Amino acid sequence: MGYLALLRAPHVTRLLLGTLLGRLPAGMTALVIALALREAGAPYGRIGLATAAYAISAAVGGPVLGRIVDRTGQPRVLLASAVVAGGGYALLALAPASPLAAPIGAAIAGLAMPPLEPCLRSLWPEVVEEKQLDTAYAFDSASQQILYVAGPLAVAGIAGLFSPVAALWVAAGLGLAGALIVATTAPAKAWRAPVREHSAGLLGPLRSPGLVLLLVGLAGAGWTVGAQNVLFIAYAERHTGALPGGAGTLLALAALGGLLGALGYGAVKWRSSTATRTWVMAAAMAASYLPLLTLPGPYPMAALAFLSGIVLAPLLAAAFVLVAELAPTGTVTEAFAWLVTLFATGNSLGYAVSGSLAEDSLRPVALCAAGGIALGALLLFGARRWFHTAPAVTARPAQPVPVG
Repeated sequence: MGYLALLRAPHVTRLLLGTLLGRLPAGMTALVIALALREAGAPYGRIGLATAAYAISAAVGGPVLGRIVDRTGQPRVLLASAVVAGGGYALLALAPASPLAAPIGAAIAGLAMPPLEPCLRSLWPEVVEEKQLDTAYAFDSASQQILYVAGPLAVAGIAGLFSPVAALWVAAGLGLAGALIVATTAPAKAWRAPVREHSAGLLGPLRSPGLVLLLVGLAGAGWTVGAQNVLFIAYAERHTGALPGGAGTLLALAALGGLLGALGYGAVKWRSSTATRTWVMAAAMAASYLPLLTLPGPYPMAALAFLSGIVLAPLLAAAFVLVAELAPTGTVTEAFAWLVTLFATGNSLGYAVSGSLAEDSLRPVALCAAGGIALGALLLFGARRWFHTAPAVTARPAQPVPVG
């Protein structure tokens, strides 16, 4: 009943649909860049350069766009960034073989990726009742698990039916469509951040020690997910034909576990504090990764893949609430953008380090995956006293959100 009530609330379905469409390119881009450039005859070094340009630019651009949203509102930033990012995808599609245009196009697409994810999380307190916030953030987290699977599948389908270049045009269109859907909703047009604290300065939300510690701890979860991807890919290569679907099946099972875990988390009425739930979920996630060290046969490994995914989405759902509580007044969108950036950075580092370990043995890769979230959980537990709500300051007058 909690999810039905959430979806019946005004604007919720439209906001979720818009953000899902607009965030789908984030799950498509790394793969589609590789396919499009390879089809155009680009060497692997250039493919790596373009992919890195996209990832680094997205990590930098997210917090910058989040800060602009906090200062100017959502619609103009969402629409302008979607148009600019679309130009980056267009440059990639028109000149995938160019050693200059391809990485520049990838960098533009990443730098201007519409900040739909942090914008939606900033809107939830304005759109749903306080008692529905945990459910809303859990549903939001569950949708991420869908994107992990839908993005690569969309690329494969479009590239198979048409071409990888066509998938680049689709990514540009989806980003613009999603931004348009969200930017034209009444809550997005009415939303204004509270007056920013003068002491926030250049650091913005990062002047909150508790928030910084939380973000670093969650980077450990990102590290684990990146290392897990390498583990599943390398495991599938060593067990070719033994598991239908290979690495794709293992990754899909982990995503399915996360989806069900998030839905279960949102259905519970929690009595513990958000800070407690966050470090407990991190510890539970670390425990769920330990069985992967046994590296069992293919079908038990499939069961462990599902198990390993169950707690990630609930951890993020709890963290979303805690980020909003810890962010200094007037910086909440930027704070959510930093969460995206730190998680993605941890993911990339975990992928890179575990990739260097995968040649000889899979057990160090499994240990690398479990170690990231284990260290993150220890940090979150040790820093739990820092997770107190940021002091409130005078906010702007609330603006009513039309229901119609």
